[in-house]
Amino acid sequence: MSENHIDPVLLRGMTQRRLGRRDIFKAAGLGVAAAGLAACSVKGQATGKKTVAPDAVAKFWTGKTGTGHVNFANWPLYMDPKHPELKKFTAQTGVTVTYSEVINDLPTFFAKIQPQLAAHQSIGYDLMVITNGVEFAELVEFGYYAPLDHSKMPNFTKNVAPKYTQEAYDPGNVYSVPWASGITGIGYNPKYVKTPPTSLQDLQNLIYKGKVGMFSDVEEIGVFAMLAVGANPETSTPSDWQKAADWLKKQQDAGLVRKYYDQDYISALSNGDIWLNMAWSGDIFQSNASNGTNLQFAIPSEGGTLWTDNMTIPITADNPVDSLKLIDFFYDPAIAGSLAEYINYITPVPAAQAVIAADAKAATGDDAKALNQLATSPLVFPAASSLAKLHYYRAFKTSAERDQYNSIFDPIVTS
Repeated sequence: MSENHIDPVLLRGMTQRRLGRRDIFKAAGLGVAAAGLAACSVKGQATGKKTVAPDAVAKFWTGKTGTGHVNFANWPLYMDPKHPELKKFTAQTGVTVTYSEVINDLPTFFAKIQPQLAAHQSIGYDLMVITNGVEFAELVEFGYYAPLDHSKMPNFTKNVAPKYTQEAYDPGNVYSVPWASGITGIGYNPKYVKTPPTSLQDLQNLIYKGKVGMFSDVEEIGVFAMLAVGANPETSTPSDWQKAADWLKKQQDAGLVRKYYDQDYISALSNGDIWLNMAWSGDIFQSNASNGTNLQFAIPSEGGTLWTDNMTIPITADNPVDSLKLIDFFYDPAIAGSLAEYINYITPVPAAQAVIAADAKAATGDDAKALNQLATSPLVFPAASSLAKLHYYRAFKTSAERDQYNSIFDPIVTS
């Protein structure tokens, strides 16, 4: 893995990707169709349909045949620009792929495709990567996703991590399978934090007065605070939200929080302005790999947050059969490993770790070092026990419910 290989990822970084999602979540219910149905992803709870009629899969797929082409819509810098995986797919199957980095934020993308889907027209894309959040829930609710035929997905069935078959925004992967994921936990600088944090209560420790960073996003900070007070974010009530806000206010009043950050916390953590903070796993990995920092990342004993980007097929896809074939192709461990070597996100294919380790052994110099670091990183390959501790964002069934949540947490991060 050369320096040129890593640089594009650094330009994108976990933070830029997550910032876009945070802005999306904050805009939920504002200016998008069916705003009252807006819902963030959540484990154990979701809006929209959770299952399809028993004959829905057969009804959609019967009579459909391959066309030899796929139009694939994804986020920028979410694949090596040389598209090595797609070239292998074409070489193996004869199916060509037009790959477009057109999803820069979901509200804009959703606003573009929703009228076409409502009119049952092609959107020009057969495969699209959608984050588990507001737009994902609405696409499910409106019936705009094609139900996946799992009988045609042997790689997925064999190689997917069990965690990803239990995601409540799409139980049983009826409409989607993961592309990649990221974790929110506690990042810390061991130069200043001598006892590694293990609990969210460490963010209330007075020895860190003025040296704690928290996120300004109410979705992220709300999950952490609810976990800190013993509430389950997935089933939380307004009473739980208020208890969580009180916990955050106590932290704030004690002078512990230096700043509520958007995306500039890594430099502050690296230079000692803050000593520990809420953090995204990808930021910590990229900073250490690229800048030589020794930042550490911990999933609190109470749990952390998981978000996932998902491959989906719109119901009006012109080429659904070959799209399903491409989806399953990315669950070949060799292909999943190749993708992870470029994007450095959590892969839903655990066997990709062995692929990267083998590539590291075959490489030399800096390439070997970088691949080895990737293959052994718990930030990219978290243990099953770590994944089991992760939660999704609170789902909201109505805009009024979301407004109530925001009214409780917004004063904390804006004061």
